[in-house]
Amino acid sequence: MSKSVQCKVDGMTCGNCALTITTYLTKHGASNAVANASTGDLSFDIDDENIESKLLEGIHDLGFKVQEETKEGELAKSHSKVKRYLLISFLFWVPLMLHMFIDWTPLHNPYLQFIFTLPVYIIGLIFFGKSAFRSLKNCIPNMDVLVFIGASAAFFYSIIGWILFPTQVHNYLFFETTASIITLVLAGNYLEEYSVKSTAVSIQELMKYQKSKAKIIFTDSIGKETIVETENEFVKKDDVVLVNTGDKIPVDGIIIKGQAAIDESMMTGESLPELKVENDFVIGGTIVTDGSIRVKATAVGNKSVIANIIHLVNQAQAAKPPMQKLADKISAVFVPVVVGVAMLTFVLNHFVFDESIQSSLMRMIAVMVIACPCAMGLATPAAIMVGLGRAARNGILIKGGDTLERFKDIQQIVFDKTGTLTTGKLIINQFESTILESEFKEMVSALEQHSSHPIAQSIVKEWSFNNYSLNAIQEIKGIGISAEDEQGNLWQIGSYRLLPNNTEEIRHDLYVFKNKVQVGWIDMKDELREDTQLVIQSLHLKGFKTIMLSGDRKEKCDRLAKELHIDEVYSEQLPQQKMKILDTIMQRGYTAMVGDGINDAPSLAKAHIGISLSDASQIAMQSAQVLLLKNKLSNLPTAIELGKQTYLTIKQNLFWAFFYNVVAIPFAATGYLTPTWGAAIMGFSDIILIINSLRLRYKKLN
Repeated sequence: MSKSVQCKVDGMTCGNCALTITTYLTKHGASNAVANASTGDLSFDIDDENIESKLLEGIHDLGFKVQEETKEGELAKSHSKVKRYLLISFLFWVPLMLHMFIDWTPLHNPYLQFIFTLPVYIIGLIFFGKSAFRSLKNCIPNMDVLVFIGASAAFFYSIIGWILFPTQVHNYLFFETTASIITLVLAGNYLEEYSVKSTAVSIQELMKYQKSKAKIIFTDSIGKETIVETENEFVKKDDVVLVNTGDKIPVDGIIIKGQAAIDESMMTGESLPELKVENDFVIGGTIVTDGSIRVKATAVGNKSVIANIIHLVNQAQAAKPPMQKLADKISAVFVPVVVGVAMLTFVLNHFVFDESIQSSLMRMIAVMVIACPCAMGLATPAAIMVGLGRAARNGILIKGGDTLERFKDIQQIVFDKTGTLTTGKLIINQFESTILESEFKEMVSALEQHSSHPIAQSIVKEWSFNNYSLNAIQEIKGIGISAEDEQGNLWQIGSYRLLPNNTEEIRHDLYVFKNKVQVGWIDMKDELREDTQLVIQSLHLKGFKTIMLSGDRKEKCDRLAKELHIDEVYSEQLPQQKMKILDTIMQRGYTAMVGDGINDAPSLAKAHIGISLSDASQIAMQSAQVLLLKNKLSNLPTAIELGKQTYLTIKQNLFWAFFYNVVAIPFAATGYLTPTWGAAIMGFSDIILIINSLRLRYKKLN
């Protein structure tokens, strides 16, 4: 019988860490291993319970710490470590770089340069060396291997040249190269931290919805009731809680008394409050807009719907492939090739061309210096910084380099309905009456003025008439409102429940009756965002397939899809169902998901690219990789094109960085290119990358 193991792992701070752990677990008999670097969560399945402790010990041997739960603030500390390392490195790096521009004797002193470089190299040893060792141990060489080799080659080359050639020491000092490699690549890592941190925040933000106040009803042996208000985390299964108008429902449960209109839009996407009566199921975190109910708790803590959504978001984030930049992919081949060429350089120079050991050693290390990944470390962050800057000026926030990589492959875009394609505000769509239109509007307005229901408020806002005086006004929660006019006529307005036997096949939102005879109906709809139609047309022209995936009613989704000419529609879907449908859609091609609600969070995290608007729920904004800051859906085509162009710039930068290495290494290996010229060419390479990245700021977007 298989067992599912869940735990926290301290020290798992990047995609490579997660990949190392999952690779180890898979090799040693575990299945379905999912490691989430953003939260430190790890889960895997095992068939033999006896190997659990062995696997956890193995993870510990890899350099990670397995713990039952993460202390508060532990994640923030792990993220602040990169910032601290970067600041320290930068402070020591600046004076090392100054010696190239200022002819001040102390700055050229090898002792002083060594003292400035040593702390930076130690940071590189701790930060990059550990990661490089883990990746090599698991046969997955990453960019950290390249960074550490390059920094170490320049560092030890400088020390050896300093010792062996004291009279020509300035021809062998490349301490600033060591500091440059480590500092610049740390800067790139710090940018990536924002992406990792944002996914962790999305989980924390969602957990806030789990917390609320609960009024627990205790009944003694003689039937006397006592109501105690406490945190909902103390509610146990089968406890009964009281929920009144305006309250957040504290737990999942069954209504045992009362009825209420409940706003479930955060979960279902349904724009209208839903009437819930006895024996109906209610979801923790939803809000009672009107009414009073008693709820018997059926699921608390980790068993609740919100907890399940947290689990779905967590899994969706971790299930994405680890962030693999082009530099990481190429370095898997580049690292062993460079090491092999360096070794071959020493062997050929010493044993074939009779060069001295010192000279052969210098040429070997010179190859390592020439091949240092300074330009590769700068290629991605330089383009990302320019791309993000231009995106921000256009009201677009793009999180992380892998988002840019995915933009080029997007083929289809999935939209939520309520709050995404629409504003979430209700307006009158259509109506029909058998009486005079003016009389119909005036009577509906007069009736709805006595209701606090969202539909009623929307109607009164549009039809603000007040020419009727009504008596005997009575509101039946979740059904409707009735009153008599001055002539004694009985008027009623409400849901389909007013219909005799609910006979109509197509249900309208509201029905109006005069003396028990139906005289009209009204349909409401969400107001379209002003730029929705233009955006959908633009996406179709660019060849994207558009899909609507909503929790709202089928007839409303179909009506809107027809109006916007959306290619495919899925309606009345819960968060878990959305995930399954999105899985199927993603198998057809690379997919972007645009959403705004809590119910969209798992799908936003799971999609190849999640996109949210700035008026969305916090959890949606945090789960998404792209945020349209000005709340304009019209920025979506711009975001897609800018992502593609930024990725293209990264590829161009990486090409130049590797081209430099391919051309320069043979010259260094044969002694025709000294490390001094190599460093100069490397600096020129960096300038080329920066200029190419800056082009992105002014490049015309289609």
